[in-house]
Amino acid sequence: MIRHLVLFKLNEGVARDDPRAVAGAEAFSALGGKIGELRFWECGWNITDRPIAHDFAINSAVEDADALKRYLEHPDHQAAAAQWREFATWVIADYEF
Repeated sequence: MIRHLVLFKLNEGVARDDPRAVAGAEAFSALGGKIGELRFWECGWNITDRPIAHDFAINSAVEDADALKRYLEHPDHQAAAAQWREFATWVIADYEF
């Protein structure tokens, strides 16, 4: 199995209630039920106010590298990620477990 973690940081001047951020969070929330490669899916807004913290997180798992590739290339994932490119930056970690 591969764990796929993504942490998003909203760009300066973008708040969680910005319509783009709301739509982006909704787009990612919906992916868990849309993409068959996902074996585990959760995402949500950070609940702390520490300055070092990122704003939104995705924690997911897929079977193997091929499944990860299919997930990343899936049109629904591509559409959701495209929304976030407009108002956030992110870091990713993929590891086997």
